[in-house]
Amino acid sequence: MRTAMYKPLRTLFHALLLCLCLTPGVLLAEEHGVILVYHHVATDTPPSTTISPTDFRAHLDYLRDNDFSVVSLPELLDDLQNRRSVPDKAVAITFDDGYISIYDTAFPMLQEYGYPFTLFLSTDPINNNQANYMSWDQVKVMSDAGVTIANHMVEHPYMLERRAGEDEQSWISRMRAELLEAEQTIAEHTGQSHRLLAYPYGEYDERLKAMVAEEGFTGLAQNSGAVGYYSDFLALPRYPLASIYANLDTAATKLSTKSFNVRQLSPTGPVTESTRPATTLQFLPGPYNFNQIGCFADGEPLTMNWVDRDQGIVELQAQRDFTGRRWRYICTAPVPGSNRYYWYSMQWIRL
Repeated sequence: MRTAMYKPLRTLFHALLLCLCLTPGVLLAEEHGVILVYHHVATDTPPSTTISPTDFRAHLDYLRDNDFSVVSLPELLDDLQNRRSVPDKAVAITFDDGYISIYDTAFPMLQEYGYPFTLFLSTDPINNNQANYMSWDQVKVMSDAGVTIANHMVEHPYMLERRAGEDEQSWISRMRAELLEAEQTIAEHTGQSHRLLAYPYGEYDERLKAMVAEEGFTGLAQNSGAVGYYSDFLALPRYPLASIYANLDTAATKLSTKSFNVRQLSPTGPVTESTRPATTLQFLPGPYNFNQIGCFADGEPLTMNWVDRDQGIVELQAQRDFTGRRWRYICTAPVPGSNRYYWYSMQWIRL
């Protein structure tokens, strides 16, 4: 079934949620959700992007047995952007790339549980019948079954990398052309065009975000965190659940997180030349205690200098160097009266 068929029911659902929220002692609606990202569901693919079928089923069981509401990504984003209440513990499931294990293994499982999901496709591997990828016929089967098909560029590029001698205008024009080509190809094969982009490798900067905005797209990254009314809809966080992060003991904590209302005052983008970049955040008022916010990098506490605690302004900096291409700072705080957490992460990219 298509989303349009559900609109009358969704309108009624939002009205009921509003009534429930106004009833003393009842709180069933929220302004937060969580987006998950998977790649391979297999046992013979690269560990860094793989979850086993057994572990994936355990994730689905956990969602079913612990009062989570698995919703479609377009529905979740539409509700949050329009400041409509969503179910408490709302989760959207996404997959990147278009690997055959998604079709062979994940798709039947998700149908069994009745869970909607989104597939972000890079179109050239499918056009070229690349090994380990699904075909357009298989993509069409999934699309016809109600799976959301969305954009992961044509060639899965490092979008921040310029070609030799390429100036900024030419680089952005090339990225724009690839984005629109992938969207057109997906529309031709499936009839879908949601204007949702998952940045390959989760890499972006302010110039790419501006281009994505100009074309009317929503952007999704791969740094961890919940999404909410105040999220950056040009670089939404998703929780990658693969390798060691597929462990349900740690994944369970992430699944029920809520989003901070936070602004990154400086720097304005994730690209840095520093191996221990400093950042200034402003945590705006919310149902969290500033004194309980803790920030970390690779599990190690960050130095937190409260510039103005009343206004929620804090400076952060790591105590050690990071030499990889991508890493993140993470801030959390307990949700009062529960075992849940607010969660925010800052992506760093050093080219």
